[in-house]
Amino acid sequence: MSSFIERLKSAACSIKADIYALYFASRDARTPWYAKLVVAAIVTYALSPIDLIPDFIPIIGYLDDLILLPLGILLAIKLVPNAVMLECKARARESIKNEKTASYLAAIVIILIWLLLVLLTINYLLLEPA
Repeated sequence: MSSFIERLKSAACSIKADIYALYFASRDARTPWYAKLVVAAIVTYALSPIDLIPDFIPIIGYLDDLILLPLGILLAIKLVPNAVMLECKARARESIKNEKTASYLAAIVIILIWLLLVLLTINYLLLEPA
């Protein structure tokens, strides 16, 4: 079971990297217009609240997300020139690596804001005249 979960995590990371790479590829001038169109369609479908098969239908509701999106991502990757895709994958890896640092920084800032709010609330409650 543990190896299955590890493979699932690896696949999720791979898909995330591919999506980042496709984003960069869609903004590259060397990418053909039809590849950009496919990327736009995939992103639009992924973010759309309307699914081909509604998610509330048990089991098959998520099949379109589990099958159609990965197939669309694979199609888009095939349409982008190899040289562009290699460069974009390298940029995506770097972006993901930097994202973790930004996430830690954002978490620290949010924690500091919450601590400040707690301290201000305590200060207000203790110093308020009865």
